[in-house]
Amino acid sequence: MRGPFVITVDGPAASGKGTIASRLAREYDLPMLDSGLLYRAVGVLATRAGLDLDDGEAVARLARGLKAEHLGDPEFRTRGAGEAASRVAVHTPVRLALRDVQLAFARRPGGAVLDGRDQGTVICPEAPAKLYVTASPEVRAERRWKQLKGQGEDVPYAEVLADIVRRDERDGGRADSPMRPAPDAVLLDTSELSIDGAFDAARRIVEAARARWGRSQEDASR
Repeated sequence: MRGPFVITVDGPAASGKGTIASRLAREYDLPMLDSGLLYRAVGVLATRAGLDLDDGEAVARLARGLKAEHLGDPEFRTRGAGEAASRVAVHTPVRLALRDVQLAFARRPGGAVLDGRDQGTVICPEAPAKLYVTASPEVRAERRWKQLKGQGEDVPYAEVLADIVRRDERDGGRADSPMRPAPDAVLLDTSELSIDGAFDAARRIVEAARARWGRSQEDASR
């Protein structure tokens, strides 16, 4: 456990992991990387460029030029961007193209919070604190539906639920870095929790991990 204090927050779409990761980053004064936003950006930019999202090599060439600071476009957070992200993320060349960006962020000397699907399993398996945040598909669909309505997107709930189920199948079934909990990740089901309740549970998980990490740093320095 030597090294910076890294928190990985993995899980499916609309589970609450993004909100939890953001609040943990503020709580511990750590920079946060939303890795899903990298794939959303690639999906949107590839679509704008007229690329076939099923052409992994072509999309990977575009992805190699993406930087973590290039993620401010509001379109990257739309429903269409999420679907595009799920499509491009199945390609190994695309994942490899974005891996260096994520690894560099994870290795910052002061630590970091990493939000995504494979942060605790592939990007930073040595992270001292690993969470896997989930919720039922129905709850996640309702959350996403309300979010989209707030953004002015009028989409039927049933369609959003179908999108959630399809993305789960795609993210969990891909050959490269499938979405799954790391063996030592702590599962946090937010289905019945408020935002504050979910964050409090996450903070307690991280505090326990931080205590173990602190002891390991002391032992390593002796």
